[in-house]
Amino acid sequence: MDHEFWLKKWEGNDIGFHEHKANPALVDNFRELSLEKGARIFLPLCGKTLDIAWLLSKGYHVSGVELSTVAIKQLFAELDVEPQFADLDRIKHYNAENIDIYGGDIFDLSAEILGPVDAIYDRAALVALPEKMRRRYAAHLMEITRKAPQLLITFVYDQTLLPGPPFSVTDEEVSNHYSDYYQLKLLETKDVPGGLKGQCPAREQVWLLNNS
Repeated sequence: MDHEFWLKKWEGNDIGFHEHKANPALVDNFRELSLEKGARIFLPLCGKTLDIAWLLSKGYHVSGVELSTVAIKQLFAELDVEPQFADLDRIKHYNAENIDIYGGDIFDLSAEILGPVDAIYDRAALVALPEKMRRRYAAHLMEITRKAPQLLITFVYDQTLLPGPPFSVTDEEVSNHYSDYYQLKLLETKDVPGGLKGQCPAREQVWLLNNS
């Protein structure tokens, strides 16, 4: 799974993964991060998620990284905001009031470019990556955010029944990636109505990763 896979998804509007409202898991569990208004939340592989509009409406600052320029342009158009733009070589920076979106490969995003964040909301990043990339991703995410607390959403299902994405990420794998650095708390687990993509039984799980 390379860049072209995701770029073609956005260019062809093949974005069944895009939700048309704020994710209920975010709405129901965001308070668990115990953040003050004005806190800066980082969304890796953010697409044009409506979770961004929800966070902005609640008084938070949002930062995100997204590979697809199509997704970034649609995000700002749907927010009805004209962003400022800066070319930082391998990373492009789009910013407006209370929002910074970094265009490019997340592995090219550094802590210095990103700047301080107070928390991470990972709804669609860890589960979007194949197994061989997830360990590298988790380590890089902690590096660029200086191990900021996370609200993490995963899916658990029989991977032999359905190729990802989203991929199945077991409790054991979450622990392997993060338990040396965070206290892990499973906030919620529920069956995916009708199964994942309507094809196989799956559970959606919401994790709180706290380092205090």
